[in-house]
Amino acid sequence: MKLAKYIDHTILNADATQADVDKVIEEAIKYDFASVCINPYWVSRTAAALKDSTVNTCTVIGFPLGATSTASKVFEAQQAIKDGADELDMVINIGELKAKHNDAVEADIKALADAIHAEGKLLKVIIETSLLTDEEKVRACELSEKAGADFVKTSTGFSTAGAKVPDVALMRKTVGDRLGVKASGGVHSKAEAEAMIEAGATRIGASASVKIVTED
Repeated sequence: MKLAKYIDHTILNADATQADVDKVIEEAIKYDFASVCINPYWVSRTAAALKDSTVNTCTVIGFPLGATSTASKVFEAQQAIKDGADELDMVINIGELKAKHNDAVEADIKALADAIHAEGKLLKVIIETSLLTDEEKVRACELSEKAGADFVKTSTGFSTAGAKVPDVALMRKTVGDRLGVKASGGVHSKAEAEAMIEAGATRIGASASVKIVTED
């Protein structure tokens, strides 16, 4: 598979304007990225612009903190799907994971998985690796798999650090070949993207996507 199809071309900053989003959409079509990842407000515009392309519309749920109610996450996901989202990247309840309230974490993910899969769409689960111990990373991946997620994802890109090769390798080891692994946050070059793929990533979340695919 060509490198571009590993990449979710991402624009999630709070001050992104319509012009900024449109530029990312145009780049995604030009380079044939896997998806454009935008905040929920921009889903309908993005989906309409991508409808005749092979690029998916991806959005984020409970972003970036994950500490919203499960009901609000489900509503947000259902609305995003109505607006045209193909892939949804949710943030887990990180505090509940750290408190070892595994049932609450699993139920939160499962509610999203059930709602998203009912519409034939894809769920990626952001575990925010920079805030977790290795044990917590493994447990987050195991709970995501048990709850029915399609992918586990390293980071929002809005916390203390982004994707790290050892974390991607640990996540891949935990989920085997049963789930996708998305490395997101801080991937700025072709070499970094290739290192993440080598470690087991099947998707890369990046805003430097054009640079990544045009580097020699």
